[in-house]
Amino acid sequence: MNQWFFYKAMRGIFRFTLSVFFDFKAYGVHHIPRTGGVLMVSNHESYLDPALVGVMVPRILSYMAKSELFTNRYFGWYIRQLHAFPVKQGRGDIGAMRETIERLKEGNLLNIFPEGSRTDDGKPLPIQPGAALVIRKAQVPVVPCIIIGSYKSWPRGQMFPHPTRLRVLYGPAMELHHMKAAEITAIIDKTFRSMREELQQIIQSENEPWALRKSSN
Repeated sequence: MNQWFFYKAMRGIFRFTLSVFFDFKAYGVHHIPRTGGVLMVSNHESYLDPALVGVMVPRILSYMAKSELFTNRYFGWYIRQLHAFPVKQGRGDIGAMRETIERLKEGNLLNIFPEGSRTDDGKPLPIQPGAALVIRKAQVPVVPCIIIGSYKSWPRGQMFPHPTRLRVLYGPAMELHHMKAAEITAIIDKTFRSMREELQQIIQSENEPWALRKSSN
């Protein structure tokens, strides 16, 4: 099966499933450049996140995925068709880093989770320095992305997700590659925090009665 056709088919299935069972909505998709190498950086709440950040994006999105997910030949084949590639967690994986930079320089859209791992308790984790290295080497625009609801739906230790409202917000692309690594890390952290507040406000406005929202405008 053609890989592009397979990716589009699975994206359509995920989009339908998330919309029907999770009331999924994404905001700010227009911020993602339609062409050229782009690095998306996202917070990481659960196993749902790779699907959430890519399902509404009109481009193919590549992913880093922990190497253990590729040990099963069938599942490994499946996620490779979705443009995932392995990274060894807990150590410096030079091969995965080179793969990431190469894909970006080739003009691909690629997502990483700069926190390095899923949250244990729903709270944000510190931004790891690896993201800054990729940004400095690849020299591509960086699109920040915030996910809310994923942890509540599928926390660590739970076998399957349960339906909850899921929201994603994409921010404007940033040019960070000319900065020092520590500055890049600090900006990503600050941006994540401000975007989380913005998305929470959007969610809150969704909960308000229509008449009340209209009267406040």
